[in-house]
Amino acid sequence: MIVKLGAAIVVLLALAGSIILNTFLMMDRPEPKITTSGTAAIGGPFTLVATNDETVSDQTYRGKWLLIYFGYTYCPDACPTALNSISVALEKLGSQASDLQPLFVTVDPDRDTRETMTKYLRSFDSRIIGLTGTKEQIDSVIKGYHLDVSREKPEHGGDDYLISHGSYIYLMDPQGRFVNVIHAEELGDEIAIRLRKEMADAGQ
Repeated sequence: MIVKLGAAIVVLLALAGSIILNTFLMMDRPEPKITTSGTAAIGGPFTLVATNDETVSDQTYRGKWLLIYFGYTYCPDACPTALNSISVALEKLGSQASDLQPLFVTVDPDRDTRETMTKYLRSFDSRIIGLTGTKEQIDSVIKGYHLDVSREKPEHGGDDYLISHGSYIYLMDPQGRFVNVIHAEELGDEIAIRLRKEMADAGQ
């Protein structure tokens, strides 16, 4: 009898312990605080040489919206298409274009001298300013804008090479802060619409 009673007590204690454990597990616990890191900043300070032979920096264009496109003068298709679209967008914007400064930053400083870029940009809107510099300066800007750039090995050696690069137009606000990217394959009319919206939203 005593043995049976002891066994019953053990069973009851085990049952009670199970109930207490389940109750504890079902209790609402505060969610752990999770700290997420933001995306890496796009942009940053730079010092380059403009096609008008002036040494410029990111501070030079404060107060203007910046349209920045990275490319090179030997680019066979993507770059002239993008620059033509930017030219069309500037025309479509009319007087609003005065709030913008379009920049064409070379990813090929070895071949794209100031003189080379000046001649090349004559085929596009005169408001587009070309920027070049030393390899170190260009590499720094490319890094700041998180652009993927790679030089393809020339088939016949020499300077006959192509450069693979992202085809995006970076929009920066008048304080130099990144706003958005526009795919360079968009038509000039579409780019103008995007720019009007971005500038209008910023003014609200």
